[in-house]
Amino acid sequence: MDHFLYRDGALYAEDVPIADIAAAVGTPFYVYSTATLKRHFTLFDEALAWGDHLVCFAMKSLSNQAVLKILADQGAGMDVVSIGEYLRAKAAGVPGDRIVFSGVGKTADEMRQALQGGIRQFNVESEPEMIMLDQVAQSLGKVAPITVRVNPDVDAKTHAKIATGKSENKFGIPISRAREVYAMAAKLPGLKVIGIDVHIGSQLTELAPFEAAYAKVAELTEQLRADGHEITRLDLGGGLGIPYTRSNDAPPLPTDYGKMVQRAVGHLGCEIEIEPGRLIAGNAGLLVSKVIYVKSGEDREFLIIDGAMNDLIRPAMYEAWHDIVPVVEPAPGDVPAKYDIVGPICESGDTFAKAREMPAVAADDLIAFRSAGAYGAVMASEYNSRPLIPEVLVNGDQFAVIRARPTYEEMIARDTLPAWLSTPDNSESPAD
Repeated sequence: MDHFLYRDGALYAEDVPIADIAAAVGTPFYVYSTATLKRHFTLFDEALAWGDHLVCFAMKSLSNQAVLKILADQGAGMDVVSIGEYLRAKAAGVPGDRIVFSGVGKTADEMRQALQGGIRQFNVESEPEMIMLDQVAQSLGKVAPITVRVNPDVDAKTHAKIATGKSENKFGIPISRAREVYAMAAKLPGLKVIGIDVHIGSQLTELAPFEAAYAKVAELTEQLRADGHEITRLDLGGGLGIPYTRSNDAPPLPTDYGKMVQRAVGHLGCEIEIEPGRLIAGNAGLLVSKVIYVKSGEDREFLIIDGAMNDLIRPAMYEAWHDIVPVVEPAPGDVPAKYDIVGPICESGDTFAKAREMPAVAADDLIAFRSAGAYGAVMASEYNSRPLIPEVLVNGDQFAVIRARPTYEEMIARDTLPAWLSTPDNSESPAD
């Protein structure tokens, strides 16, 4: 469920007409619903209420500080994968003891800053990383709490570019070597082993792959405890998918996921961490764009809009589907049209949908991409020198810009010319 509904023939974000936001900030823009963010976090929190747990929002899905503040105020932790995300979380008021540091390429400087600023745990992904973290922690006179991310070689049955738990993926250590790696960690004085970490992929639409991975984690927990390790925390990752279409083929609910987690690992007495991102943020956001032209091609109609692949790259990168709807509700009986929906960027890949059937629209009409809250704004770029687009937050009948669109002057001013190109006479020929 989300809070983007038609009312009196117009699409609203909570109690704010989308058209009013477009008139105030221009298009394209992202808009997020506070009520949806809170509701989706609460679903996960309640699904794990049977035991000690922490729901850590995966910041890579959406990292605007206003969104982080909403979730932190609800009790969320944060899962970060860079020192930039860590500092964003701290700036939003998230305490260090609710921040988990994941990622395969943590640098010594990132480790140092996180240890100095406070951290709940590092999810370590390799022996070299473990050795480096030990050295950094000892140099600071600290002990770093760690889990080791294990790769269970489970097929997540998702897109190849967002699968992370198979043997060919770069993430974690093979679960077959886990006992050896944990024995190594136990001998490093700058580290304290506290648990196990696993994450098998994103946009999973069934529970079976999770359950298969968690069964392996449960078995490993018993083995490591028998080896003398104190395993008190299980970080089970994220990855539960969202319905990108309005079909009946919906992914499992957080309540079903929570019951499965209890069934798989609840008997171990561990604190449970999960790291959802997409399911909290995805359906909490829209990308709103304006139609520039409706162009007739040889055998198709093109809907050319002012949003582009630099604003929402998921369709170009993952062949991802987003429901695309008009901001003005179509009248009953309106005949739908079929379009290739494309942006203005000089790439054939700047295509959001092909032969998409939707209500007919015309130039200057507004359209909305549903389920655009996750992996939208965070993956945007300034390709073709297009400024990053605004992010807007709605709360009831209020809205505010939470990231402004930079001017062209601001964007261009970030470039600097070296001295030899800056001199007034650089275009003149040298004297004979």
